[in-house]
Amino acid sequence: MIAKGDLIGGMVKGMAVLESFDTERQRLNATLAAQRAGLTRAAARRHLLTLAHLGYLETDGSYFWLAPKVLRFSGSYLASARLPRLLQPTLNRMAAQSGEAFSAVVLDGDEVVIVARSGPTRLLAYGLHLGARLPAHATSTGRVLLAAMPKAAFSAWMKARTLPRLTPHTTVEPRKFRMLIEQARVDDWCVASEEHELGVHALAVPLRNMQGRAVAALNVVASPQRLVAGAMQRDLLPMLLEAARELRPLL
Repeated sequence: MIAKGDLIGGMVKGMAVLESFDTERQRLNATLAAQRAGLTRAAARRHLLTLAHLGYLETDGSYFWLAPKVLRFSGSYLASARLPRLLQPTLNRMAAQSGEAFSAVVLDGDEVVIVARSGPTRLLAYGLHLGARLPAHATSTGRVLLAAMPKAAFSAWMKARTLPRLTPHTTVEPRKFRMLIEQARVDDWCVASEEHELGVHALAVPLRNMQGRAVAALNVVASPQRLVAGAMQRDLLPMLLEAARELRPLL
C-alpha cells in the first residue's frame, strides 16, 4: 500500500479519465467522462483537455476518443514483459497442431486481459486480439483464475458484486456462480459456452508457477466440430494440461 504522501492525486484522476474509454463508450464528452471517472465535470474537462494536448486523446471540440499514442503502453509491455514472450512459442505450437485459437490471459480486477495469442485468422472475430479485455465472470479464463484465488479473496471479489448478463446463457445468479467457481476449483479447468458471446465455446486451465500460484490462464476457443459429445474436453483438455505442466518450471 502506497503512503498517502507519495500518492499523486492528479495522476490518479487522469488515469481514471483515460480508463473511462472502453468498447461500450468509445467517445466521451466532459459530462460522461465525469460520471464514469467519479469526478466533477470541470475536473474531467481539464483532464480530457490535458490528455488531448499530450496526444493520448483526439477531439472534435465536444467529444473525445482515444488516440493511437495510447498503444505505446501496450506495445512496450508486450515487447518487454517476460510472460508473453515465454508463452508465445507454446501457443504457436498448439495452434499449429490443432488448428484452433489459443490465448493466455491475466486477471485484472473485473476483467481478464489477453497477453498472448495464436491461431487461425478466422477466429479474430471473437475479439481474441492482444490487449483485449473480457469480463472475468463470463469467460473460462476468468473463472479458472477466480477459482485459483484463496477462498477469502474470492469472497471479497464477490462481495456486493452484480454479474452483468451478456448473453441469454450468462450465469448471473451469485449462488450458482459460486458453485461454478467451486467446480472449477475442484476440476482445475473450466468450460464457458456462449456466456460472453454467442457462438463462442472456450476451455481454460490455470498456469501455475512452482510455488503453486496461478499467474495466468491458458484457453482455447473451439471450432463447432469440437462441440459434439464432449470432443472439446477429450481432444483439447489434455493438450492444455500438458502445456501447463511444461510451462510451470518457467513461470
